[in-house]
Amino acid sequence: MGRTRRVLVIDDDELLCELIRTTFELEGFEVATAHDVIEAERALTKTRPDAILLDIGLPGIDGVFYLERLRETPQTSRIPIVAISGSEEAGRAASAAGAEAFLRKPFSPLELLGLVAPMVKRVVPDADEGSGVVDVADLNRLIEIGRRQHELLTEAYTQTVAVLASALESRDFGTSRHSRRVTGYATRLTLEVAPSLLDDPSLEWGFLLHDVGKIGIPDRILLKPGALTASEHRRMQMHAALGERLLAHIPLLNQEGARVIRSHHERWDGNGYPDRLSAESIPLGARIFAVVDSLDAMTDTRPYREPVGWDEAVEEIRRCAGTQFDPDVVYGFEACEPDLYRLHTETAEIAA
Repeated sequence: MGRTRRVLVIDDDELLCELIRTTFELEGFEVATAHDVIEAERALTKTRPDAILLDIGLPGIDGVFYLERLRETPQTSRIPIVAISGSEEAGRAASAAGAEAFLRKPFSPLELLGLVAPMVKRVVPDADEGSGVVDVADLNRLIEIGRRQHELLTEAYTQTVAVLASALESRDFGTSRHSRRVTGYATRLTLEVAPSLLDDPSLEWGFLLHDVGKIGIPDRILLKPGALTASEHRRMQMHAALGERLLAHIPLLNQEGARVIRSHHERWDGNGYPDRLSAESIPLGARIFAVVDSLDAMTDTRPYREPVGWDEAVEEIRRCAGTQFDPDVVYGFEACEPDLYRLHTETAEIAA
């Protein structure tokens, strides 16, 4: 029986290192990680790995240069090296410098495992090599790898979204209170109108971050106390599409949540923005959110006007059914309006 297979991962992305560690350890590998060249050199003095996974984009030193150094050093010259990078050009340079393989980011750690395992088998013979049998234990390990990867990725995306929410709160125009309040309203209305939508975890994040695109709107427009000019109004309208683009590469949001962010200013009659969608061509989550967003806009203090009373706002929403709002959503709004009012009073008491 061969000794434990060892892999050294050199990458400054701590989350990626953890994903790779989890994947390889579940397959029986011993994994060491290094986040820069100094840590890598320290690890190499302690043990000789059977494979090295090297990020070409390391901080402080050119990854290709370090790869060449590893190839020139007798202790590491014959160790298989897999270069990883987000750039195809870097991958070609790494291959020319002696990398045995190249994998472009983003990639699945299982894909990396499938690439590395045959290389390591050539170095450390496996007692079971050639059996060709995939047993239940193997399948269970793969399931566990997938589960752990999903947990780690979800945690990372959640942290990213939380950072964006905090960035919104840093802008001094009441976004934090508005976003959290309207998220509560929208969740309750969704439960009334289309509860199955709440099975999509991106939806609540879309509610919370619906105005994230306002990060790109200048304060002179965002905080202007008077009416906006036509050009300023057009600039303000850009926030919906900008918000979707900002979050386009976050899988946690790439479902109903992203549609809410882009389409929550569309109107039932087709006179909204950014795409002038109408009626049922507007995503349902966005149709739901449009109602409660308007409710909160009317009942909350804004730089350009004072709030109106709750009853007046409710009556305005009823009046706009079939023009600005989906009539069926307004019907659901009327059914749960007492719950929304309770949320309104509770958040007002907390703010006080």
